[in-house]
Amino acid sequence: MTTPLIKVEGLRKSFNGQPILDGVDFEIYRGESVVVIGQSGCGKSVLLKHIMRLLEPDEGRVIFDGQDIGKLSGRDLNEVRLRIGMLFQSAALFDSMTVAENVGLCLKEMRRHTHAERNRIVMEKLELVGLTDAASKKPDEISGGMRKRVGLARAIATDPEMLLYDEPTTGLDPITADLINDLIIDLTQKLDVTSIAVTHDMTAAYKVASRIFMLYEGKIEFDGTPDEIRASDKATVQQFITGRAKGPIKVR
Repeated sequence: MTTPLIKVEGLRKSFNGQPILDGVDFEIYRGESVVVIGQSGCGKSVLLKHIMRLLEPDEGRVIFDGQDIGKLSGRDLNEVRLRIGMLFQSAALFDSMTVAENVGLCLKEMRRHTHAERNRIVMEKLELVGLTDAASKKPDEISGGMRKRVGLARAIATDPEMLLYDEPTTGLDPITADLINDLIIDLTQKLDVTSIAVTHDMTAAYKVASRIFMLYEGKIEFDGTPDEIRASDKATVQQFITGRAKGPIKVR
């Protein structure tokens, strides 16, 4: 049987006594494009941070390519993180650096490349997201959509096996959001990566996902294809995907 690239077992996390993740279990295999949907504040971003081990679980574990990342430290943990790229919701760029410097930051910290090699990689990644002309600009000189694309170029700079996207289309107009969705699909195919995106944007979810997880009350409420979620008879699922205020899900 194929080994999952990511396996999450019994993941629990609370903040100030409030459960956010309450026994999350799932497996994701190489090449899949998974979208995690759910209400704002339901734990989608918290889940991503556990996969990167930016947060420690109260219980449970995250296994990446057969390794329990909770047991890793130092160089071993850094090596795993280099295999996972992440696009943060705000892009998390450094205002004092140029676009090219932001994209090449991780490569510079790795100290595995010459200056010329690093510049070549940076320009290759910027070309993949259509931003070579913006290499010398600062983040405040480009649009919000362009900043997202810079963040994406930085996420792929180390040639990761998995890409994590935290609300990739939030704050963008519909046309720019669709461009980001197209980039996610394109990079998943061109770079042969496994993707996990968290969002409450159902247009994006239907477009980029091969599987959709719905997170509700700290657990996986639904796991299936876009066609299967449309056909689901669960009241919680139908309320969320159709955006109705009335239903079992209470407005936060």
